[in-house]
Amino acid sequence: MSRISQASSGPQPRTLAALGVRPIAGITTLILSTWALSGLDASGKWVMAAGVSLWVLCWVRYAVHLLLVLSFILPLRGLRAFQSIRPGAQLLRGLIMLVATAGLFKALSYLPQAEATAINFLAPLIMMALAPWVLKEPARLSRWVAAGIAFIGVLIVIRPEAGLHPVGVAWGLGTACLFAAQHLATRYVAVDDPYTTLIWTGGVGAVVLSVAMPFVLPQAIPVLRGLGALDWLVLIGTGFFGALGHLLQIRAFRCAPASLLAPFIYLQIIAAATLGWLIWGQFPDAFSWLGIAVICGSGASLAVWEWHRARA
Repeated sequence: MSRISQASSGPQPRTLAALGVRPIAGITTLILSTWALSGLDASGKWVMAAGVSLWVLCWVRYAVHLLLVLSFILPLRGLRAFQSIRPGAQLLRGLIMLVATAGLFKALSYLPQAEATAINFLAPLIMMALAPWVLKEPARLSRWVAAGIAFIGVLIVIRPEAGLHPVGVAWGLGTACLFAAQHLATRYVAVDDPYTTLIWTGGVGAVVLSVAMPFVLPQAIPVLRGLGALDWLVLIGTGFFGALGHLLQIRAFRCAPASLLAPFIYLQIIAAATLGWLIWGQFPDAFSWLGIAVICGSGASLAVWEWHRARA
């Protein structure tokens, strides 16, 4: 942030522009990132319906992600972009994210995209509720209340009358817990440059899955040979949308503070519902929208409350 000059008559008001904060640019970029990440989810759902195995899908997603990120970051930062202050934490975070990604794709193979996205919105609330024990942060009743209300929203979404596949619901809830663990791990690697974390994100998944590919590809080759040009484009697009979404998020958080942007993350439900409707004709019913509104409203309200608390 730029320093604020002071006139001889006294201190001047601290404005967002003077602090180097561009809220409109940050919010716009973050919303674009939610569409990119929803594109990743939709692409994964598409190719799994075409018969691509889960692990081949994840391998392509992380390999393409890594290649695109390296082509963007290495010219800017050079080899020092690989250097991490906490490589062990980066490795752990990468492994958790790999398993969480696989879990999300598995949930999407059973659930409509909007409902799967709504269930995963539990993740940041679970993370904040666990922060007092894991991160030694002060316990706050508001976080527990928000998490409890959001869970009520999830119960509305996954109610028996909704007709959601129970296996998909189980995968969705488990994935929300994994993403919460990923958010907690992200706090530990915050000492690293965000672009370093982005490289490790793709690198860990790509390396681990590359080791497994000799055991996976023989069974997957017949399906891959039968894919059409559009299927291949969508498969490769998983890595493109993943890398683009994370790059846009980094750019957004460089324009505006996380406390200001947090409520807008929940706008991803609009992208998820729109893509689910356009591609598969799946649109949440009235009760599902009620549950989604409870989840998003709880998370967004908590974010606004924390922002005002931080300013105070």
